[in-house]
Amino acid sequence: MARILVTGAAGFIGMHTSAALLARGDQVVAIDNLNDYYSPQLKYDRLALLTGRTGFSFRQLALEDREGMEQLFQQHKFDSVIHLAAQAGVRYSLTNPHAYADSNLTGFVNILEACRHHQVAHLTYASSSSVYGANKKMPFSVEDRVDHPVSLYAATKKANELMAHTYSHLFGLPTTGLRFFTVYGPWGRPDMAMWLFTEAILAGRTIDVFNHGRMQRDFTFIDDIVEGVVRTNDLIPRPSDPQEMDTMGTAAPWAVYNIGNNQPVQLLRLIETLEQTIGHVATKRFLPMQPGDVESTCADIQALQTATGFRPNTPIEVGVRKFVDWYRSYHGVPG
Repeated sequence: MARILVTGAAGFIGMHTSAALLARGDQVVAIDNLNDYYSPQLKYDRLALLTGRTGFSFRQLALEDREGMEQLFQQHKFDSVIHLAAQAGVRYSLTNPHAYADSNLTGFVNILEACRHHQVAHLTYASSSSVYGANKKMPFSVEDRVDHPVSLYAATKKANELMAHTYSHLFGLPTTGLRFFTVYGPWGRPDMAMWLFTEAILAGRTIDVFNHGRMQRDFTFIDDIVEGVVRTNDLIPRPSDPQEMDTMGTAAPWAVYNIGNNQPVQLLRLIETLEQTIGHVATKRFLPMQPGDVESTCADIQALQTATGFRPNTPIEVGVRKFVDWYRSYHGVPG
């Protein structure tokens, strides 16, 4: 039984990850700032699924609260930290940049410092497929250069990987970054396409289809994401001989993995799958590409599979059905 800190535990991935850890008998200390980037009620409802379970405790806390973070780490002896809290969203970063600096940069420094000074054995943190920017080489490999982000959100996630490497190199703190690819599923975020399209189709409203539908995403079901998070958190990177650097060019106890489905789906196919599942045809408004967006994503997951023996494999039809069923149940929409 391990004692694990999960940040962002009221979030989509954080709630599911916390539930998986509790199910296998770990102790989960959870934090979240419960901000209003989207409905706080959804976050409270997620937390309600965890509250009262054996081994679970929760504290409302912001990452940028340095004193509060220090007190948290002094109070608990964490075996590992799974850092999933962040200011999310590509488009929101165009108009609210300071939220990203506070949470994703200052907050990440606080996490790194706390792990360093309190001898945490492993820090696993959420990066993002957005670090690949407008990369045209498919699929995206962890060995590809990621020097040209196209949004501030992406830049902060790339910065997190660089900051983590520095602490791994200087202080021997084992860190693992996880580049998530378009996560979806029950209890997902209201600002994501899966939720927005489902809500609009059920209500008979028009959906906005950007880049005139010429988009594809490596949609990855939440259960596959969580499996990847838990497995990589259990796999602590080890330093290697400086003369024998790994394929990422480092001898530090530092690793980065893609977690994606390796099966990119055209946006129009996603909409068609939703239409078939819901039983209604969507009214579509075709629009140009939005600033900060990219046309395609696809994950090379060979490194993940080699290291953990796991590869995500949930078909889009199965995942969409599970999401729509949950959405109808949560909102009381008849099937």
